Amino acid sequence: MHILIKKARVIDPQSGFHDKVVDLLIENGVIKNIAATINSDTKTVIEAKGLCVSPGWVDVFADYREPGFEHKETIASGLAAAADGGFTDVLLAPNTQPALSSKSIIQFVSQKANGNVVSLHPIGAATQNTDGKDLAEMLDMRANGAVAFSDGWKPVQQASLMLKALEYVKAFHGTVIQLPVDASLAAGGLMNEGIVSTSLGMAGIPALAEAIMVHRDIELLRYTGSKLHITGVSTSESIELIRKAKTEGLEVTCSVTPYHLALTEDALTGYDSAFKVSPPLRSETDRMTLIAGLKDGTIDCIATHHRPHEWDAKAKEFEYASDGMAVQECAFNILWDTLNEYVTIERLVETMTIMPRAIFGLQTQQIEKGSKACLTIFTTSGGHTLAPGHTKSTAKNNPFEGKKLGGKVLGIVNNGQVHLNK
Repeated sequence: MHILIKKARVIDPQSGFHDKVVDLLIENGVIKNIAATINSDTKTVIEAKGLCVSPGWVDVFADYREPGFEHKETIASGLAAAADGGFTDVLLAPNTQPALSSKSIIQFVSQKANGNVVSLHPIGAATQNTDGKDLAEMLDMRANGAVAFSDGWKPVQQASLMLKALEYVKAFHGTVIQLPVDASLAAGGLMNEGIVSTSLGMAGIPALAEAIMVHRDIELLRYTGSKLHITGVSTSESIELIRKAKTEGLEVTCSVTPYHLALTEDALTGYDSAFKVSPPLRSETDRMTLIAGLKDGTIDCIATHHRPHEWDAKAKEFEYASDGMAVQECAFNILWDTLNEYVTIERLVETMTIMPRAIFGLQTQQIEKGSKACLTIFTTSGGHTLAPGHTKSTAKNNPFEGKKLGGKVLGIVNNGQVHLNK
């Protein structure tokens, strides 16, 4: 593989080339040269107005449904969507069937992704088959490639079990990921509890269902001295609790989805199940608090919560429709379209590559001569429209299809390969 990237603005605060416009020559998966101008007979040349290049982006929570739910998404189609979305690394949710709760299943998904331009990092289940009853063999899974542990879409409800999980991962400095939903308080709820849910006549999920879980898990973290990552934060209360815990020195981090930053409960006024997610879309006040939390560093990174579904999983009565959006292919566009007036591109890149790599122990990537070429190539100029029916994901639940959004991903370079978007 030989590739020349022309006149790219480097977005990498770790690099001596940060914020400089340079040419990058990549040969055999390594950054061979970086200079103001490079002359080369390389056949693959990339240049575009407003071109930027950063270390490869990481999605810290995505669901590819294989094994068991291949009619929704496969590892191959999911990784293709990730590549188009600019992600070089993806942390895979454990909610398959069977769940990612044993060494053999961790090995299976890793082998399925072997040789892909996108690197797949399995999240092992915290409990056996994510059933919330007994701890899974986390140490065994860790030795075979699991980078963190979680029950994914089925957050651990028993405080005693969560305590044991946090204590267990301390042996190898691991991290437990938790979705902040108290199932007993959220039971029967369809959307955020408030004026909008009342006006629509739909059962609400109170912000308290998230805040109580965040508070409980922070207290368990304080007791154990372990490491906790809360994914999909959606309320002002959660941000305040996490911010306070961080000032106390607790090892707690968190991530937010693109759609919680971009949308509010008002999206549900048409009873469109495409906007039914968990945790639910919240108020405008919550959305602006999330943006402020991303800006000031309380929120550490981005998790797309890519949750693919077939058409009829969503095309039914709102009450029975499945939760989730499949937005990995246009995650950057949603983010930049939403955040460009609030957050610098440097801060956004930090949340998409530097912080997730540090939190989950992934290899640090820097744009320097001699470094491995793990890059995302994009532009903040112009816009991009994800055409309906032309997505790499097989999912049918992306409400952003057909909408023009800011910025554009041009491609990725990783694992000695290059993927360029058409």
